[in-house]
Amino acid sequence: MEKYNYGMIGLGVMGRNLLYNIADNGFSIAGFDLDKQKITELEEGATAGTTVAGTDSLEEFVAKLETPRKIILMVPAGKPVDAVLENIKSLLTKSDIVIDAGNSYFKDTNRRVADLATLGLHFMGMGVSGGEKGARFGPSIMPGGDLEAFHSVRPMLEAIAAKVNGESCTAYMGKDAAGHYVKMVHNGIEYAIMQLISEAYDLLHRGANLSKDQLYEVFKEWNNGELNSFLIEITRDIFQQKDEISGGFLLDQILDKAGSKGTGKWTSEEALENGVAIPTIDAAVASRTLSSYKEERVLASKLYPKSEITAPENIELFVQEVGDALFLATLISYTQGLSLLVKASEDYQFQIPLQDVVKIWRGGCIIRSSLLETFYEAYTEDPNLSNILLNEKISELVKSKVTSLRKTIGFATSNGISTLGLQTVLAYFDAYTTENLPVNLIQAQRDYFGAHTYQRKDQEGVFHTQWESTNQ
Repeated sequence: MEKYNYGMIGLGVMGRNLLYNIADNGFSIAGFDLDKQKITELEEGATAGTTVAGTDSLEEFVAKLETPRKIILMVPAGKPVDAVLENIKSLLTKSDIVIDAGNSYFKDTNRRVADLATLGLHFMGMGVSGGEKGARFGPSIMPGGDLEAFHSVRPMLEAIAAKVNGESCTAYMGKDAAGHYVKMVHNGIEYAIMQLISEAYDLLHRGANLSKDQLYEVFKEWNNGELNSFLIEITRDIFQQKDEISGGFLLDQILDKAGSKGTGKWTSEEALENGVAIPTIDAAVASRTLSSYKEERVLASKLYPKSEITAPENIELFVQEVGDALFLATLISYTQGLSLLVKASEDYQFQIPLQDVVKIWRGGCIIRSSLLETFYEAYTEDPNLSNILLNEKISELVKSKVTSLRKTIGFATSNGISTLGLQTVLAYFDAYTTENLPVNLIQAQRDYFGAHTYQRKDQEGVFHTQWESTNQ
């Protein structure tokens, strides 16, 4: 029987496209799925000359693979992953490698690494970003966990990943569940940037009365400049998409209720657990939740009618200011996510290389942007940088944009346009760059009612005061 280099379990859109990518790069690969139709589609859709086979028998699938076996899972996160592992582990032998390429929760990945290690099996959690097109032609790949296993599959990963300046957008992300943790934070940043872009769209559309054609031109210009990114690029294209049913623009027919798959919420929960401030990512998660209150929002809009929006006098200047605000807000969204990676790397001993994280995000992934080149330079200069805002070159960028952010938020506030994301960016920036915050009062309050103690500016140690009530 012919032996295959790799195996893929799960032949949905992502699994099938990733399998084709692997095959197109010279590796033989077998696919498994219980759905026989998917197996037929797999073999019919493979590139001529590549070595691809499908089966709906798990035993036959495992028997087709060369040893040590290298199996990639592309199945829904949670119980489906555990079910596959339970079904397959008795068929595997010592030193076989299993890679979970789905969006699994990192604590589940840690558990699976430990469980399979007791059987002598290597398990890796691997983030994959880029959607179905990225999976097919070159995603950003974030592998973590078993280092020996990584070295075994590294040539394949480097072959199939996106390329930037000749470099593959994949690298070892660290120990245990580091790969899935990095992907989780990637998705949290993605939530934030999408929220910020939607706010910029609202400001330009409702605030400045720009048509879809004008919005297309603005986003086209932005994508040709410093805001260049995948998300700006696809937003540009969305403004031109026509609706076959109504004949108008499709965007106008899409209901304003945003969905989610949970990775943004995981990021917010992790930040709270680890004591890291990521308010813009939190706001993006909350905004999607608010959008689901559609019926209530309709009622509230009638109960609290807004005044007519006063359009800006200088539209060209306003567009420039919104663009600058969006640039800075995007930068600070990355900042918040990267600061969480710094803390998590310490707390969980993941040993996440921040320089490599931003390096592999430059191509293939959903949050790829020209900004990441600047971040890569910053981490090359100082790999231990705790917060990207502390880099001198980046500080100059920030200072050149912050006035536009303030003016944009001022316009939105005065006209009743919700900019929850932009406002949290500014609040984060102002707090992070303030030497003395008013939380000394909070500490006094906590000590007053709960004897929670406080620290002093002029002495070391922990203090408690018997506070006196004026009772007046």
